[in-house]
This record gives sequence, structure tokens and C-alpha cells, in this order.
Amino acid sequence: MEQADQVSSRIWTVPNALSVLRLLGVPVFFWLILAEHDWWALLVLMVSGFTDYLDGKLARALNQMSKLGQVLDPAADRLYILATIVALAIRDIIPVWLVAILIAREVFIACLGPILRTHRLPLPPVSFIGKSATFNLIYAFPLVLLGEQAGVVGDIARPLGWAFVWWGTALYWVAGILYAVQVNQMVAAKKGAQPR
Repeated sequence: MEQADQVSSRIWTVPNALSVLRLLGVPVFFWLILAEHDWWALLVLMVSGFTDYLDGKLARALNQMSKLGQVLDPAADRLYILATIVALAIRDIIPVWLVAILIAREVFIACLGPILRTHRLPLPPVSFIGKSATFNLIYAFPLVLLGEQAGVVGDIARPLGWAFVWWGTALYWVAGILYAVQVNQMVAAKKGAQPR
């Protein structure tokens, strides 16, 4: 069976339920950071990371890959990143300009949506660079948060966290530019395939 045939329109699947659970954790996570319950926030994030890993494994093992899952999974990742950077900026742990750079990238990607809809094209597949960028950022900000703790743990986490931040931010923009290139190629291919 081809990959395209394996992606279904089903809504009620175990992986989708796990993705919804992750989404429900976002406001809890956001509040915990603002309330400075950092260890609880990190626990919620660890549970979220585990369910993220688990939903992908189960989707493949149970043959429950779905179109909804392909939207929910990256949406949950982006919302956790957004919740983290906004909360950390409110607490003055990270600069506002860094938040602006990351949000500008999301706005840039969102601007490509109307182009895809106009030409009735599917979302391009997530690239390895895009996955790497998300991986870096998802680990970066919890490490930065951990770096605020006093003692050896904070001293180790702080430089690691900021290394992940800069590497992840750079990859995030590279992935965004590559996404725009993919969209442009898809539009050009569709125009070329249309009868004249």
C-alpha cells in the first residue's frame, strides 16, 4: 500500500486523542510558567514530549495516520513553543526581539497558506531541517527555564539552552525559506501540468 493511501480522514484515533491531550496541556503549561512553578511546567512539557513521541509511534504501528493528525501534531509543537517564548518574555528571561523573530517566521509561513488554497495544493511535507528546528526549540526553552534555577543544574542548563535557542532559531528560518521554495515549486509544477 502506498503512503498516500495510508493517510486516512479518520478523526477518532488513539494518536489524535494523544495530540488533543497535548493541546489541552498548553494553557496549563503557560500558566505554570507565569506562576513560576517551573518544575511543574517542566513536568508537563516532559509528558507532552512523551505523548508526541508516542502518537507518532502508534500512528505507524496501528496504521492510524490521518489528515487531522498531520495538522494536530505540528500545531501542538508550535503552540508549546509560542506559549513558552511568550511566558519567558513576560518573565524577562528571554528578550522580546527574539520572540518577534520567531513569530515573524510563523507569519511568513502563514502568508503562504492562501497561495496553497488558491492553487488547491496540499501542505508540503515537513522537511528534516524543519523537524530539527522544532526539536532544537522544544528543548531550548525548557533548558533556558532550567537555567534560571540556582546551583549546578542551572549553571549547566543555561549555556546548553541558549546554544539550542540560537541553533534552533537559525534552522527555523532556514526551514521556513525552504518551505516557501517548495510552495513555489509546487505552484510552478501545477501551472506547467495544466493544459494550455
